[in-house]
Formats: sequence, C-alpha cells, structure tokens
Amino acid sequence: MEMDRELQEQLKRVLTTLESLMPRPVVPIDWAASHAASWRRHSFAGYLEPVPEVEGIHLDDLLGIEQQKAVVEENTRQFLAGLPANNILLWGTRGTGKSSLVRALLHAYAPEGLRVVQVDKDDLIHLPDIVDQIKRQPYRYIIFSDDVSFEVGESSYKMLKSALDGSVYATPANTLIYITSNRRHLLPEYETDNRGAMLVNNEIHHGESVEEKISLSGRFGLWVSFHPFSQDQYLEVVRQWVAKLAAVSGGTLPWDREAELAAIEWSRQKGDASGRIAWQFASHWVGKRLLAGAAPVS
Repeated sequence: MEMDRELQEQLKRVLTTLESLMPRPVVPIDWAASHAASWRRHSFAGYLEPVPEVEGIHLDDLLGIEQQKAVVEENTRQFLAGLPANNILLWGTRGTGKSSLVRALLHAYAPEGLRVVQVDKDDLIHLPDIVDQIKRQPYRYIIFSDDVSFEVGESSYKMLKSALDGSVYATPANTLIYITSNRRHLLPEYETDNRGAMLVNNEIHHGESVEEKISLSGRFGLWVSFHPFSQDQYLEVVRQWVAKLAAVSGGTLPWDREAELAAIEWSRQKGDASGRIAWQFASHWVGKRLLAGAAPVS
C-alpha cells in the first residue's frame, strides 16, 4: 500500500510537470480589434498574445527625423497598397526614434489594415510558426524586432537571414520585417575582421569575416540611418517639445535663455543629444515649471 501511495505521488508530480510544459489553450486574436501582438514563448512552442494598448505616439510627434520618417512611411504605404516594398533595417544611435517610428506608423495606418507583431530577437527562430498564424489574415503585417544584435551562428540569426533571402524560408506576401539595431550590420565588429581584406586589381575585397557580417544587413532592401543631433537640432526639438507638452498640460511656457541653458546641461549630464533626451528634458522642465506656477495657466 505504501508503495502504491509513493507511485501515485510520483505520477502526480510527473503529470504536474508535463502540464506546465504543455502549450496553453490560445484564443485566436481578433485582428479587427487588436492592432498589435507579441510572440510569447512557452516551453517548446509559443503563441501570439494581443497587445491591449499601443503607445499613442503620432508621426508628427517624432521631431528631427523628417527624412527617415519619409522613407519608412513611403515604403509602408507601398506595402499597404499591395505594391512591391522592402524589409527595413533601422539602425543608429539609441534614443533617436527608431522603434517609436514603427509604433507611430501603426497608429497612423491601423485603419488601413496595418498590424504589428513584435518578436524578441531570441524568438526570431520561431518566424515560421509566427507567419503561419497570420499569412491567411486579410491584413498587412510588420514583424518588428527591436534592439537586435547577434553573434554569428546564432539560430535566430540564421532564421532571419533565411527569411530575408527567401532561399529556404520566405515570408508571405502580407508580411514585412522591420528591425532596429544600434549596429549597422547587426553583428559586433572587431579590428581583426579587417585582416582578411585583400587588394585585387587596386580594389579592396573584404575577408570572409566581414563578408559574413555584411551578408545579413545586405539582405534588407532599405537601410535607414539615425544619428545624434547637433546641438542646434537638439535645442530645436526641445523647444518644440516644450511647446507641445505645455499646451497638452493646459499652460504656456516661454522658450528663453534659461530654458536653453538648462536643456544643454541636461544633455551633457546624459552624455547624449537625441530625441529621447530632448523629450525627457521637456517633460522635466514643463512639469517642474507648471507645478511651480511659473507660467500662466489658460
């Protein structure tokens, strides 16, 4: 009898463990109501989970990156119209609006059928499973992965390369891939990479290491670069954000020398002069000033 009880307890533990590994029942996403979803890994599989609320950022809120906005928005409009369009690599300095631009596109074009599926870098290996759930839907999907960086040979690296190239696995016609990264080639670059370079007929030919790194980023049809602002650009973005945030908060604030010097000092302390830093300073300055009653409230 005691042996039977021990066996029953062991079986219960095994069943409990197996139950935790089994995929959870998934309710199909209502894409008419949900404009975005995230891929959630669960044990050996995963599922799409609707994102209940997406940051309400507008294209007009993204200041100082007008050229980048124009390129990405035009490509997205081509895609929505069923015309040829490219996968995009948005690369450059942190805080310059790369991921915010994708969210702003969703806000602007969701009524026209745009949807976004956000996938963590390590989950890109599940791309076939992800697109299998959306390829028959009557919407246009951007598979979006933020802040991506690989080491050569990673499984997700190989899957993304295959999806972009289309040689072994290709994404369906209703899907594009938008990736953001701080690295132009999505991979770390070392001084030793250049040792394999050769001069052939007065032309530089990269070594195998560099060629491998270029081969992934080269599969994106569009590269859109984001760079730090000059001080003048930074101050102009701060000025616009101060005016916007003050108006939203029901007040007005002057843009004067005091505000300008405070904005410069803020960027120096942060060691950065990006759109994110400009917005953070404007939030600090407007909130502080309006709370102190330094400006007349309408």
